[in-house]
Amino acid sequence: MENKKLTFHIDNMAYSINIDPKLEKELTKFLSPDRSHTTKELLYAYLCKAQEHYTMKEEIEDISNKLPQL
Repeated sequence: MENKKLTFHIDNMAYSINIDPKLEKELTKFLSPDRSHTTKELLYAYLCKAQEHYTMKEEIEDISNKLPQL
């Protein structure tokens, strides 16, 4: 699969990255590529994603702890 170029505008500066198209929905969940964002909004998006990852990690650990030990 070919990478897709995605551009975010932060404080009136453009930042382009090449991503797998399957990741686009996750990357644009809290930060839209259609408008300019502030550094504060970028930090908020990062913290939201970090919280999602932490929650998922906790859920995986809970499931893992319920599995029988080998």
